[in-house]
Amino acid sequence: MANRSLAEVATGAVVLGIAAVFLGYAMLHSGRAGGATDGLVLTARFDKIDGLNNGADVRIAGVKVGAVTSQRINPESFQAEVTLSVDRSLRLPTDTSAEITSEGLLGGKYVSLVPGGAERFLANGARITETQGSVSLESLLGRFIFSVTQMNSAQPANAQPANAASPAPAR
Repeated sequence: MANRSLAEVATGAVVLGIAAVFLGYAMLHSGRAGGATDGLVLTARFDKIDGLNNGADVRIAGVKVGAVTSQRINPESFQAEVTLSVDRSLRLPTDTSAEITSEGLLGGKYVSLVPGGAERFLANGARITETQGSVSLESLLGRFIFSVTQMNSAQPANAQPANAASPAPAR
């Protein structure tokens, strides 16, 4: 009985050890591990960052080039200030813009960088000034429903649509 109990404990320990190795590997190779990064650190201020999380991708032309490292509210402007870590080998022009984009209807958010054409480049610690915050799907749907409701209520109830066929004359 004691041998069986010892074997079960040893097997459990081996399984937990293997799970810890897989977890460590996944954290190191997913690009979402915490801690200091050796990338170019940039900041950007947005009006809204709904759904953007730490560790979210930073992409250029759809290719991952970095990650969101932190978020905070700027106490003076009340804007969301996002810190990004971007591949240091990229030379981003000073007029680069940043926008928060969705991966799809139900997908997560990421920061999309659009490099400009300036001859000077962003340095470590620089701020991206041209930004566009996230667009709320709920807000867009609400506006659409409101505009359709307004259009329907503006038409008289007994008015026929312009393209409706007129009734045939009686013979």
